[in-house]
Amino acid sequence: MRKIVLLLVGGTLSYLAVVALVHVLYEADPADMKWQERETYNAKQIGQLEFGMSKDDVIRMLGSPDINEAKETSAGAHQVLFYRTHHVTSDGITTKDECTPLLFRDNQLIAWGGDAYQDYQELQ
Repeated sequence: MRKIVLLLVGGTLSYLAVVALVHVLYEADPADMKWQERETYNAKQIGQLEFGMSKDDVIRMLGSPDINEAKETSAGAHQVLFYRTHHVTSDGITTKDECTPLLFRDNQLIAWGGDAYQDYQELQ
């Protein structure tokens, strides 16, 4: 009886150790996700953004953008990265209306969400 209990406790502890290691060491790679998983992942990560983050930090966090645009203005270099966050049409193409825009000025995050792209378009 004691031997069975020891085996059960040992097995349970081993299982918990493996689960803990996977949880700690596994990093999700957005490039390997299906589009539905990526939308959820992107929305969750965008919820953790902070003003002033570098473009490189955002790309490390979210992976490559689905769409990107850039232009130089008198106020500096501006770039918008679009990340897919919600499904609109099942046509196999990711469009801007299915994405959340992230606006950067001189590689620093200055805005994100619906108004960010409108702000970008109004820049001269």
